[in-house]
Amino acid sequence: MYLSSEKTNIKLLGTVFITLCCLASQLPSEAAASRVFPSSHGPIQATTLKSDLHHPWGMAFINANRVLITERRGRLLALNLKSKHTQVVRGLPRIIAQGQGGLLDVAIDPQFEKNRWVYISYTGGLPRSKSTHVGRGKLQNGKLNQFQVIFKASPLMKSQFHFGSRLVFSNQGHLYISLGERGQKSLAQDPSNHSGSMIRVWPDGSVPADNPFLKQRGYQPSIFSYGHRNMQGAALHPTTGEVWAHEHGPKGGDEINVIRPGRNYGWPKTTYGIDYDGTIISTQTTLPGITSPIHHWTPSIAPSGMAFVKGPLFSKWRGDLLVGALKDRRLMHLTIRGEQVLEQEPLLGELAERIRDVEIGPSGAIYLLTDSKNGSLLKLTPQQ
Repeated sequence: MYLSSEKTNIKLLGTVFITLCCLASQLPSEAAASRVFPSSHGPIQATTLKSDLHHPWGMAFINANRVLITERRGRLLALNLKSKHTQVVRGLPRIIAQGQGGLLDVAIDPQFEKNRWVYISYTGGLPRSKSTHVGRGKLQNGKLNQFQVIFKASPLMKSQFHFGSRLVFSNQGHLYISLGERGQKSLAQDPSNHSGSMIRVWPDGSVPADNPFLKQRGYQPSIFSYGHRNMQGAALHPTTGEVWAHEHGPKGGDEINVIRPGRNYGWPKTTYGIDYDGTIISTQTTLPGITSPIHHWTPSIAPSGMAFVKGPLFSKWRGDLLVGALKDRRLMHLTIRGEQVLEQEPLLGELAERIRDVEIGPSGAIYLLTDSKNGSLLKLTPQQ
């Protein structure tokens, strides 16, 4: 009887053990959710806060616990970082999600706590006639109310390429909008249209009185600079307050530029790259009247998203620049002194993920979006 009971107990324990193992295999383990990577700052812990994001493109923090995330297919998500609850924000306009277009960046108004304005850049218009649009709505009860379009890039065209676009507020309250040249090289040197330019407007879309081309015939008054190819990263310098932006080169020649009023940044008259079929676009890397980049990548890394390091968590890197790399599938840390890139450090190569956006959170942690059908929101902190 004792032996029979012992066999029964052993069998029961074995069943329980197998059941627990099966349940454990269905739960995300700490090892899978958090990994440690080496860096010049010391070991960095990368924690996955959210997965199952469909080609996420941009993010903006409402506060320390809530972040807005765009998905290129046309969804705006509000994620609570504490509860992990995700809400789909309603009230968006019609979005044309074709090629490189769709719902792109998101930004909150500097006076958000008072006015609730949220800004989005997206591909608007019609499938065969579209461009980068920027609109805003008041975030109330999970919806963008009173939505209004404040900017439409011209011309509208069929092209599915090079929409830009990042949204950056200056310390003076201007809204900067980075645009691509829609894959039409010559448009970047024609300031009678918006393509391949950095736009500067007030939050309601009106043009500031000190914009460089406001009274110049044949120029779009909202243009702040031109001669750009496809800017998918922009950030405000923490000391100077100037906008820095990077842009995709063709095959080689990705650039970082300090954006200044009225400047021509050269594309396609000057470039460090060649066309994808190997043909020469220009033999010139600099010309009179052209503002040269402060840094370029040849071969290309395909940069997207950028942020200056600030806050107490990454004190050794404070003031340095972080740039996501789509092609190189890593995060680039650039040591900055003035307007010089002294050195660069590739990070997170082991992840092998396309880094689409980079932001510094309210506490100084680094947040990344990875670009895929099963993209993720990652949080980087120094390992404790």
